[in-house]
Amino acid sequence: MNQHQDRATVDRIRKSFPALRRKHHGYPVAYLDGPGGTQVPSVVTDAMVNYLLHHNANTHWAFPSSSETDAILEQSRHTFANFLNCQPSEIVYGQNMTTLTFHLARTLGRTWNQNDEIIVTDLDHHANIDPWKELAGEHGFRIRSVQFNPETGQLNLDHLERLITPRTRLIAIGAASNALGTVNDIKSITRLARGASILTFVDGVAYAPHILSDVQDLGCDFFVCSPYKFYGPHAGILFGKQELLEQLNPPHLQPAGTQPPQCFETGTLSHEAIAGSAAAVNFLASLSVSSSYREALQLSYHDIHQRTHDLTAFLWQELQDIKRITCYGPNPSEPRIPTISFTMKGTSSEEICRELSRFGLFLSHGDFYASTVIEKLGVEGLIRVGISCYTNHEEIERLVGCLQEITPSTCGTL
Repeated sequence: MNQHQDRATVDRIRKSFPALRRKHHGYPVAYLDGPGGTQVPSVVTDAMVNYLLHHNANTHWAFPSSSETDAILEQSRHTFANFLNCQPSEIVYGQNMTTLTFHLARTLGRTWNQNDEIIVTDLDHHANIDPWKELAGEHGFRIRSVQFNPETGQLNLDHLERLITPRTRLIAIGAASNALGTVNDIKSITRLARGASILTFVDGVAYAPHILSDVQDLGCDFFVCSPYKFYGPHAGILFGKQELLEQLNPPHLQPAGTQPPQCFETGTLSHEAIAGSAAAVNFLASLSVSSSYREALQLSYHDIHQRTHDLTAFLWQELQDIKRITCYGPNPSEPRIPTISFTMKGTSSEEICRELSRFGLFLSHGDFYASTVIEKLGVEGLIRVGISCYTNHEEIERLVGCLQEITPSTCGTL
């Protein structure tokens, strides 16, 4: 794709997002906070409004809008089965990734014994650390944590291998770091786990927006993602292998039944969010043309990856040339998602982001709930740039220009 075609494609994508029309202090807003939640295209809100206005009902009753709700939920399972390359019966809906992780942790904990062990990592978002720590505290399990290299942002896989014992029951690991952008070698880790009869739980929240997930290829037992990170509403999706979902006994209401995946879905779901989540996946598929839905997703992800990788490499290089800035995580030649985090000497991450917002540049700051990463790096917080499918070159150039002008004395005065 040449530069003209690339620009035309991004312009076409941007027209789908009403939020991009917003201006702040006279500047068009550049939403560079995608790792915390992306903007949504009109087709997503249309799907949610259509559900609420024309099909809104609870499930499994003998009247039309209830049957229509059943059909929408089932079709959405098929959509996410295509998205993750699994069976519809292996898709569990939830409020968000954190809630799903707590629920699954409680369920798995029923099957383990005191002094059994769970491996987490220092690189992860705490939604994939604390549910397992809470579980360990309640049942007498032991937590072991894999170290990462602060210089490269990469996990120490040799350390992971050394942590495995005959009592290890599960490895909980992020496919990508929401703080540093690192993409982990999940296939090697799941291969190691299978050889030792250990379950694997993969947090795909930061990964799924940028790399089309294939749970069969990854070889994991469980995988979670959040549609609001890939242009959908606030919701959570859990994949679990069919045989495992059938074996497990989650906490549930007796009248709700015992068949997966529904028995893992406690209470009434956000039907409108599920409809909108499926619409977000459909939006991504619509960016390419193919007779196969999965292939359309593959093509779309390939094109988006090419553009966002080029922007990431450009931004990374420009940041290296600003003396007061230190970047963290792998460089663009290593496996990574288009998320770059950095600090600026002499100024807090919050002050920098507040200053940038005056120029319509919306970035997130702090620890992003990856507080162990911040602790290991020895910084007060990070400034995070997230590049999404709608991010264009002009926005990144504007960011670089503003960062070149910021000094401790100019924060609040530029």
